[in-house]
Amino acid sequence: MADQYVQSGEDSKPTEIPAIRWDEPPEGPVLVLLDQTRLPAEEVELVCTDASALVEAIRSLAVRGAPLLGIAGAYGVALAAARGFDVEEAAAVLAGARPTAVNLAVGVRRAEAAYRAELGNSGDQQLAAGAALAAARKLHAEDAAASAAMAERGLALLDELLPGGGHRVLTHCNTGSLVSGSEGTAFAVALAAHRAGRLRRLWVDETRPLLQGARLTAYEAARSGMAYTLLTDNAAGSLFAAGEVDAVLIGADRIAADGSVANKVGSYPLAVLARYHHVPFIVVAPLTTVDPDTPDGASIEVEQRAGHEVTEIAAPQAPVVGAEAGGGIPVAPLGTQAYNPAFDVTPPELVTAIVTEEGVVSPVTAEALAELCARSREVTIS
Repeated sequence: MADQYVQSGEDSKPTEIPAIRWDEPPEGPVLVLLDQTRLPAEEVELVCTDASALVEAIRSLAVRGAPLLGIAGAYGVALAAARGFDVEEAAAVLAGARPTAVNLAVGVRRAEAAYRAELGNSGDQQLAAGAALAAARKLHAEDAAASAAMAERGLALLDELLPGGGHRVLTHCNTGSLVSGSEGTAFAVALAAHRAGRLRRLWVDETRPLLQGARLTAYEAARSGMAYTLLTDNAAGSLFAAGEVDAVLIGADRIAADGSVANKVGSYPLAVLARYHHVPFIVVAPLTTVDPDTPDGASIEVEQRAGHEVTEIAAPQAPVVGAEAGGGIPVAPLGTQAYNPAFDVTPPELVTAIVTEEGVVSPVTAEALAELCARSREVTIS
């Protein structure tokens, strides 16, 4: 494993570094990631030369977000094939790197299926590797198209629910270009509202314990010139009570067949607050996030992460003295146990609508979700 960090451009100016890209230098193909653990302090690229390096990047959250994980998983299979590693083994470790995010396994399966089909047809390892890469690139392009479609449908829904514009939108975690082949999911809707002159304020939950909202969503909002305000997660209730939230927009890491939504921990309390205050709670996610094989919310495996993410604070580039194993600054007594689920599950009855690239489901029911998925499959086949 020969990973390296590559510093990009000037530190003082944000650049347009893609969240993920395939590169083929003379020494062999690599997958290059914008290391999200280093944002917003610096924009640094992480170079992965094999599947194990990519798995490490996924688990450390250097690359994250449901759609992007699917793309990364597909490229990871292509990387293993191109470099002559065991594709089946690579696919297995990649698919299991983050169990809640269904897109990761979907991307892995698509690239692996393309690889196996070509290998069975031609018996040529090089052609099979090319087929896996083509599948990854196709998934990447499909996600970009889905992002644009979700932005359009999501903005139309906002305008329908909240006529007159001036939308004040609360979002959680990070759902922009850092998690997508294009401009994201929920963030893409807010960005579309901003460009149309209909976004009054983007409220950004900091998203503890790893601060994806503070570090990443605020970073993207600032780059886009959006009017945004950062708040601690536990300040959301007072914001609702003051009547300052018109809608909640979040993404999803897995949507069960009954419409239950797994998203970054802290999403479920927002849904409860939204219902009490009669505020629309809208989930924006591509159809690849819908998992018909997971019947309901109780069947979703929720990833449990290391306790040091709660008992320590890790700031990019921060000097650390006497840090524990996690590499952060201790904020709790040594030996403190921490409860640290990466996600929580919101039941469908608390979800106003699910916005996908193929349509909007509202009210959210198992039947309506299944119908949308079936309709999408028919369009794809035809």
